[in-house]
Amino acid sequence: MPRTDIIVIGASAGGIDAIRTILGGLPEDFPGSLLVVVHTSPDSPGVLDVIFNSAGALPAVTARDGERIAPGHVYVAPPDHHLLIEPGRMCLTRGPKENRFRPAVDPLFRSAAQTYGPRVAGIILSGGLDDGTSGLRTVKQMGGTAIVQDPREAWAPSMPQSALQHVRADHVLPVGEIAALLVRLAAGADDVAEGGGVVPEEVKIEVEIAKANKATEAGVLKLGDPSIYACPECHGVLLEMKDHAPLRFRCHTGHGYTIESLASEMDDMIEDALWSAIRALEERAMLMRRTGDDRYLPRAEDAQRRAALVRQALFDPEPAKTASGG
Repeated sequence: MPRTDIIVIGASAGGIDAIRTILGGLPEDFPGSLLVVVHTSPDSPGVLDVIFNSAGALPAVTARDGERIAPGHVYVAPPDHHLLIEPGRMCLTRGPKENRFRPAVDPLFRSAAQTYGPRVAGIILSGGLDDGTSGLRTVKQMGGTAIVQDPREAWAPSMPQSALQHVRADHVLPVGEIAALLVRLAAGADDVAEGGGVVPEEVKIEVEIAKANKATEAGVLKLGDPSIYACPECHGVLLEMKDHAPLRFRCHTGHGYTIESLASEMDDMIEDALWSAIRALEERAMLMRRTGDDRYLPRAEDAQRRAALVRQALFDPEPAKTASGG
C-alpha cells in the first residue's frame, strides 16, 4: 500500500467536534501532516488551533504563509485566508471567495492534489451545502484517497452527502474510525512519487485563482461559457463551467460557486431586498402621516398595505406559492 501522508480535511457546521475526535485517535508518532479548513467568518478570533491542540497528542498551529510542512503536525487555515499547498510548504492568500467562504475547502484540496497526487487523503466532514465536493473529486483524479464521514452521523450531513453523490469515495466511515484508517494509510511504502500524473489545465487555473493571481491572466475564461447570471459578490458575468457535477460557476474576477452556494447567496440577496422594500414603504407611510393632512392618508394606507404584503411574502412564502400554483 502506498504511503498517504498529506491529509487534508474540510468541515463546516458540526465539523469541529468531528476533527477533535480524529485528532484524539492519532498517536504521538503519526508520520503524516494534517491541513485543516473549517468555514469561519472573517472576524473569527482564530482559536481553532487552541481547540485542536488540546484534542490529542499532535501539536496544532495556525498555518503561516511560507511555513514548511512538518510530519506529525496539524495546520489550521486562519480566518479570511485560503490555505494552499505548494511543494514542501504552505501558502496563505486572500484570493476570491469560493462557495461563499474564505477559507474554502476546495482550494486546499485542489492544491494538495496538484502537488502531492497519490500521497493525499482528502476527508469531508460535517457541514452545510457542498464545499469540498469538487476538491475531493480532484484528489481522486490525481490518485489520492477520498474519505467521507458517514452522513447518517454528521451533525450537518449536506457536505458528506454531496461528496458521496458526486465522488466515488474510497472510505465512508463513522468519524470514530477515521483515525485508525489514517494510521494504516500513513504506514504505507515510502517510494511514492509526488504528483499523480498530468494535472488538468482547469485544476491549475483554479489553484492560480485561489493564489490571488489575476483570474483572467490565470485563464479563467477557458473554464466555461458566459451564463445569464451575475456574480453576487462583484456583479460580473458568471461563467458556467464545463462538464461539472455539481454545476459550478466562476466570474472573471475569480469568485466561485456551486449551484447550491449560488442559490443560497441569491436567497440572502432576495431577503435583503425584501427588507429594503419594507423599510422604504413604511417610511413612505410615516412621511404621509407626518403631514397631518387627511388628503395624504390614502397614500399612507396604500404604502402600509404594500409593506404588509411584502412582509407576508418574507415571513410566510407558502400562501404566495399556493396562489401561483406552486
